[in-house]
Amino acid sequence: MKINYDRVADAIYFVIGSGKIAKTIAVNEHINIDVDKDGKTIGVELLEASSRQGAELEKNIKNGVPVNIVESTPVLV
Repeated sequence: MKINYDRVADAIYFVIGSGKIAKTIAVNEHINIDVDKDGKTIGVELLEASSRQGAELEKNIKNGVPVNIVESTPVLV
């Protein structure tokens, strides 16, 4: 699993699988799930991450979980 934190979008993206994203399912206003054509999960996006995790988000992620902190979350194709 790979984790990206997008500073600009203030979103955390968990890359769970591989393949081309066929559909994004909005679970609620803060969680989106990307799936392939067979419905298998490719990734999970958590929006407004810093407001949900507190001001220490980047520090906590860097210290506890291997994560890439990026300016924009890469699109999987």
